[in-house]
Amino acid sequence: MALQKRNKRDLAIFLAFRFLGLPYRWGGNDPVDGFDCSGLIVELLKSVGVLGRKGDWSSRGLWSGFQDNVRSHPEAGFLVFYSSKAAPDRITHVEMCLDSELAIGASGGGSKTLTEEDAAHMDAYIKVRPIDRGRPIVGYVDPFAGDADE
Repeated sequence: MALQKRNKRDLAIFLAFRFLGLPYRWGGNDPVDGFDCSGLIVELLKSVGVLGRKGDWSSRGLWSGFQDNVRSHPEAGFLVFYSSKAAPDRITHVEMCLDSELAIGASGGGSKTLTEEDAAHMDAYIKVRPIDRGRPIVGYVDPFAGDADE
């Protein structure tokens, strides 16, 4: 399938939908075996040339790496970072905003989600959910800010 010329933001969102339903896998960074939250985001950003091959690409590393691009509200292509209620100052999850209300991400699992069977049992896969669903939001960043294709 040939793709029309798209900017990197639109292409990353398009690619994210190609992974919809793929199982969550702790530490996963593979479109065949599954992704964890940061693994999915890193794959999307590397696929469109936003991230290099090396770096700290954990959810906390992504937050730190894009501090120049912090935004006050969600928009398509922005990354949304979450913390837990128990540790509100610690980033624990990242997803990509589809618009101002919905995000796509690998969620539902955790450190014990290592197989496809684990993911099925935990209802852990790449899915679309409301951005504001009761988890503390740390903030938003625009990983595409300043990109020539924007």
